[in-house]
Formats: sequence, structure tokens, C-alpha cells
Amino acid sequence: MLEATSIDVVVFDVLGTMVDEPAGLRAAFRDARPGADDAVVDQMLGVWQAHVREEQRRIAAGDRPFASTVVIDREAAGHAAAQIGLVDPAALDRLSTAAERMEPWEDSVAGLERIGRAFPVVGLSNASRATLLRLDAHAGLRWHLVLSAEDAGAYKPAPEVYQLAVDAAGCPPDRILMVAAHAWDLRGAQALGMRTAYVQRPVGDPPVDSDAFDGHFENLLALAEALDA
Repeated sequence: MLEATSIDVVVFDVLGTMVDEPAGLRAAFRDARPGADDAVVDQMLGVWQAHVREEQRRIAAGDRPFASTVVIDREAAGHAAAQIGLVDPAALDRLSTAAERMEPWEDSVAGLERIGRAFPVVGLSNASRATLLRLDAHAGLRWHLVLSAEDAGAYKPAPEVYQLAVDAAGCPPDRILMVAAHAWDLRGAQALGMRTAYVQRPVGDPPVDSDAFDGHFENLLALAEALDA
């Protein structure tokens, strides 16, 4: 049960939770190749996402030194561009920075602002510091503090990433609420003792029966309502 009186700080995932990551990537692919049909765009998206997942897995396994998402996204852009024969350097540069231009979900800005009136709000993302700077400006996300996994030299769900938020909050982890649309992300926060709230998004990773998060919400405004109570 989620009770506002038990929370001191609210921490949010960014990619997928606050912004529509797949739609942002699809828009970047169509910008790179105007007129590309849905099948081609979906293929490019699959290639991009598979590369990011694999490289973050390799980093977690110790098979690759840490590389920020600036580096990994550029690699992914190259693989995706190869699907359409895109070789123009300027177009590749723009494609590699697609994460800087993702749109917020309809309730993200208002929900974050409302929750931020009552609690310190922190962004905690796998995206690099440079990407978050531009993404937050583009999407209109206003944090009291934003943290990048780059500062931990690891990617969520590694515990050292969540520890960044715990250290910054300066309170016990069970006084910190982690908000995400990805059950895997919440499990990582939960393992460190943080409270958890799942927010439903069309592109998220929904909970399974064995998950026991503190709250499930249809959107960010529903979470804000619960925290107001």
C-alpha cells in the first residue's frame, strides 16, 4: 500500500516512463529516410533496440568496458542506418542523437509538476548526462535533480545506479519511491529497499503475478492523486 506520509523523495525513470522512446526513434528513422514504410521502420527499431540491449548486457557481464549511451546510440544508429543504406555523415549524426528529441507522454509534464510541488523529484535514467540535458529541455521535464547511470559506470538494473538516487536523497531507501513503466526497473529498485510504483505505458514492461510493487497506476496523474491523498 502506497502512503504519501511514508515517502520523502520521488524518483522517476525517464525513457519509456516520461517520454515515448519507440515513437521518438521511429520519428528519427522517418526523418532519416522520408517515405520509409512501417515494415522498414520497425526493422530499424528492432535493430537499434537489440544492439542497445546486447551492449548493456555485455557491459553488465564485464565483457565490455562501460560506454555511455552517446557511444552506444551512435553504434545503434549505424546498424539501423545500414538497413536503408544511409551513409551521409550529417544524417547519421542526427540519427544518433534521436534520444534528445523524444516527446513526453500527455500526462508527463503536468504530473511531474504536480508531484514536484509536494516532493523533491529526481530523474534517474540510463541515458547519458549530455542526452538528458537536451532531452529534458526538449520534453519540458523539470526536475529538482536528474541523475545518469553514466555517473555509476553501469546501467540499470545494476544496484549502483539506484544507489546514486539513495545517496542524493540523503534518506533511507524505504523513504524513496521509484516510479517506472518497466517492471524490471522497479525490481532493481526494490532489491535496494526502495518503494516502487508502476505506471502503465503502452511501451512498458508490465508486472507479472510474482511482482509486489507498492502501487499500480494508469498514468502519472493517478499517481499524483494518490500522493496528494
